[in-house]
Amino acid sequence: MSVGSDEINYLVYRYLQESGYIHSAYVFKEESNVTQACVKGGIVPPAALIALLMKGLQYVESEIMLNEDGSIIEGRSTEALSLIDASMPEIVMARRQALLELVAEEEKKKLEEQKSLELKRQRDESLTSGGNDSIKKIKAEQNGNNYNSNEPNRLHNSVPNGVRAPANPPLEPLTDVLIPQSRVTTLAGHESEVFICAWAPNSDLLASGSGDSTARIWNLTDSSSSVGDSMVLRHTRRVDARDPAPTLANKDVTSLDWNSTGTQLATGSYDGYARIWSTDGKLVSDLHGHTGPIFALKWNRNGKYILSAGVDRTTIIWDAANAEVKQQFPFHEAPALDVDWKDDTIFASCSTDKKIHVCQMGRTTPVITFTGHENEVNAIKWDPSGELLASCSDDKTLKLWKTNSERYIHNLCAHQSEIYTIKWSPSGGNSPLPNQDLLLASACFDSTVRLWDVDSGTCLHRLTKHEEPVYSVSFSPDGKLLASGSFDRWIHIWSTNSGELVHSYRGTGGFFEICWNSRGDKLGASGSDGSVCVLDLRR
Repeated sequence: MSVGSDEINYLVYRYLQESGYIHSAYVFKEESNVTQACVKGGIVPPAALIALLMKGLQYVESEIMLNEDGSIIEGRSTEALSLIDASMPEIVMARRQALLELVAEEEKKKLEEQKSLELKRQRDESLTSGGNDSIKKIKAEQNGNNYNSNEPNRLHNSVPNGVRAPANPPLEPLTDVLIPQSRVTTLAGHESEVFICAWAPNSDLLASGSGDSTARIWNLTDSSSSVGDSMVLRHTRRVDARDPAPTLANKDVTSLDWNSTGTQLATGSYDGYARIWSTDGKLVSDLHGHTGPIFALKWNRNGKYILSAGVDRTTIIWDAANAEVKQQFPFHEAPALDVDWKDDTIFASCSTDKKIHVCQMGRTTPVITFTGHENEVNAIKWDPSGELLASCSDDKTLKLWKTNSERYIHNLCAHQSEIYTIKWSPSGGNSPLPNQDLLLASACFDSTVRLWDVDSGTCLHRLTKHEEPVYSVSFSPDGKLLASGSFDRWIHIWSTNSGELVHSYRGTGGFFEICWNSRGDKLGASGSDGSVCVLDLRR
């Protein structure tokens, strides 16, 4: 077996990605050309780099267990080596010498144990032959029990009344909430991680974007004769202007969004291009204005403009019909990570520069800038009414803002790690559910999901079934359910009212994105193993 630089680069890339260093992973992949290597990412298990390093350390430990003549030292295990120790021969030799001394001490202990066993055998013989109470008492105590001389044929357990041994909580949810495999459709076709997915707003067309330089549109309508068929949207461009044939860009599809009518799909790619596609999979137009990867894009409500955010520190509003830049906003001092429309002309953007800008089409300066976060801001979302802006950050906080003040109105600090994304419930304001309380959900790398009451700024529910970072949360259209997807391969669906677990599904890879269809009876999910799955939740 041999390992080349391509394999090592891919393992490092996957380690960065699985550890939550998403932006570092992107940069590393760009510089190392991981996607051009002949590595099938779909078959590489999670934590592969760590597993291989551990196996290497175990091999080093095995070497330490050898005597000078090559024979195996019996009866002793080394304490776990660290990677640093394994790379320092003098420490390894010192450990070996210490191990030999411990083996000698172990031999001494064995002799003492043999004497103790002989004494125990003699006592047992005395007990079985009707020996006195003192010997019975010794026997009972050796077995962890209390002896009662008035009951010679019983040994009483010493656990006090009313005290129970603590039970370990189950690692998997109860079987009565598990979604059966018969109600799961697995969509295969992508050849690398699937980072994002989204349903068309008025049909069961599911779009997915992958690290294999393609997006796909899957037909999940029940009336279709071939449910699960997909149209492949190949992200190509001319690498050489003299070459008339476009080639694969070999770049991730990082973002996608449907227009409000579900007639067009916009995608953003790591090659710096945004693209518009029709529902039949045809390329409508290329949008080229960014000089680096695109991290996020969104249609505005009337479907006239597309907003994108890039590593080049700018945000761009595109005229979708004419495929041209309407306005570029160069206000950030570092890569822009997310954007969201307040209405058809005003939007917010966030960045690794810790700032949030609210901008308006036609203006050459921000409407307002929010600067309360102490680390990079990962995501921003306007509430359904457009009055409140929520933000989440690597500083472990969520903040709520209003455009009439530069200071946040709530600072929510309960999470213990970086907060990756947030979602508003479809309630309040201009939502179709105006009478329901407005909720905010947060997905965090501390493996928890939290539901917040935004009026009081308090946490209503802390959802704790996940065991790895949570990358995505999504409210059902009626706001009664919240789905969460994690790198522990679980999708959990919770009641937003009680916080109780309603449904669970264990997939074959970690989940980057989950989303509900417009009716709320299907849940789509995109995975790190290249799969896309659809959960059928119809009763």
